[in-house]
Amino acid sequence: MSWLSHPLFLPSLIVGVTIVLWATSLLPEFITALLFFTVAMTARIAPAEMIFGGFASSAFWLVFSGFVLGIAIRKTGLADRAARALSARLTDSWLQMVASVVLLSYALAFVMPSNMGRIALLMPVVAAMASRAGIHENTRAWYGLALAVGFGTFQLSATILPANVPNLVMSGAAEGSYGIHLNYVPYLLLHTPVLGWLKGLILIGLICWLFPGKPHPPRELTPPPPMSADEKRLAWMLAVVLTLWVTESWHGIGPAWTGLAAACVTLLPRIGFISGEEFSTGVNIRTCIYVAGILGLAIIVTQTGIGDAVGDALLKVMPLDPQRPFVSFLALTGITTALNFIMTANGVPALYTTFAQSFSDATGFPLLSVIMIQVLGYSTPLLPYQASPIVVAMGLGKVPARAGMMLCLALALASYLVLLPLDYLWFRVLGQL
Repeated sequence: MSWLSHPLFLPSLIVGVTIVLWATSLLPEFITALLFFTVAMTARIAPAEMIFGGFASSAFWLVFSGFVLGIAIRKTGLADRAARALSARLTDSWLQMVASVVLLSYALAFVMPSNMGRIALLMPVVAAMASRAGIHENTRAWYGLALAVGFGTFQLSATILPANVPNLVMSGAAEGSYGIHLNYVPYLLLHTPVLGWLKGLILIGLICWLFPGKPHPPRELTPPPPMSADEKRLAWMLAVVLTLWVTESWHGIGPAWTGLAAACVTLLPRIGFISGEEFSTGVNIRTCIYVAGILGLAIIVTQTGIGDAVGDALLKVMPLDPQRPFVSFLALTGITTALNFIMTANGVPALYTTFAQSFSDATGFPLLSVIMIQVLGYSTPLLPYQASPIVVAMGLGKVPARAGMMLCLALALASYLVLLPLDYLWFRVLGQL
């Protein structure tokens, strides 16, 4: 029983139980997160700044500010105004409506670098558009639209280098470990045809199949009223926020802190747009705690050495063979998928990329190609908790865990059966393997 005294036994047990509870939804997600904080601190598996590191993460504050801005966008009527413009053209059929939401989520990634920011901006608009088309909250059709925002924002944006946190982690790890600098256009060319366009089509088809809906295009009998003073002020503020998000590389202020500043302005007495009571009832603290728990767990896995141990073990058992390139491609994707269970998408590239040279030696693939192969794995979560933007979209849309899990598994199955072989062929066409 010497393994009981191993320094990684207790942290691994706590992490494993937390993941099982999230995956099975035996408890509400935020209660599982609170239990994780409690047990991790009681057992002293890591310093408090690591366990509660999720609360210091920019992702947490983007989630928080997204809730606040979403309340203001809905209250002032700006969401309904934008939805009125969209619903007049995009609600003729369920297929057209789902496709337009997915396409809008993907297109916005080219100009706005933050997953969480895009979700915060889109969700109130999509909710208002759905309401105008006769699709109400807590229905299967609404769950489909909310998931279209989350999945379209996270999974498809993995094909755009600066638009996804895991991409940036991978880029930084590749440059820090090997001096490899990833370029925007080659990266886009390598991943967009399969993981962007084809995956987007599959996502649209699955949502239409799993979450059927029947929109009723609204008939506008009267023109919309002029914009109110609050609408105009909020629109200008959002324009400034969006500009700062897009130009982050110039001024260096992260999207989280821009969003938090906007949330503070929104809450100011007389100047802002929402009251303290509206804040207390509108901000979903449950989802904020859940996101902090996911991020804290990822930090624990990385800092305690659990991730390194798992990576070493996978390296020993996976069939990496230069004589069987497709099997090696499949195995490397499998490694990324396995790491996604314990580190979540944001943490996977940090660990996988450090092993890339060993993987390259074992497979005979070029080092850059080995680094690029992981994108399919970390951008295709099997369970919602593995990708915090999807969790946030589900929280904002009040989507039950079962619905998110169902779409996750269906899209992952389609991705591995259909897209993985095509991704392998595309790598070969481009001379990457």
